[in-house]
Amino acid sequence: MTPAREVVERFLAAVGAGDPDAAAACFTPDATYANMPHPPVIGPAGVRGLLAPILDRAEYVEWEIVTASYAPTRAWLERVDRFRIDGREYVIECNGVVEIDPESGLISAFRDYVDLGVWRARLGDVLG
Repeated sequence: MTPAREVVERFLAAVGAGDPDAAAACFTPDATYANMPHPPVIGPAGVRGLLAPILDRAEYVEWEIVTASYAPTRAWLERVDRFRIDGREYVIECNGVVEIDPESGLISAFRDYVDLGVWRARLGDVLG
C-alpha cells in the first residue's frame, strides 16, 4: 500500500467516524485544505475548523470512493459524499486531489472540487 493510500484511508475513516480531531491529525502542520475555489485553511487546526461543523452536526457521514488513483505522494479521488442531517440525507459529487509529504507520510495539501451551484442547491439551507 502506498503512503498516500494509507493516510487517505485513515483520513476517510476519521471522517466516516465523525471525528474531526482524528481527521485533522492526518495533516502536516502547514498543510492546506481547500474547497475550491475558496481560499484554503491552514494546518490541522484549520482542517478541524473546516470539518467540525458538518461532522458534529451530521448523524451519518460517508465519503464513498467511486474511483481512486494513487501514486506514492499523491491521490486522486472521485467521490460521492453523503451526509445525514436532521434525518435527511444529502448527497454531493466531488473530486479530490491529495498531496502527501514523503517524510512524514501526512497530508500536505487537499483540494476538493465540487459544483458550488449544486452544493448550494442541495445543502445551502442546511449548512449555509
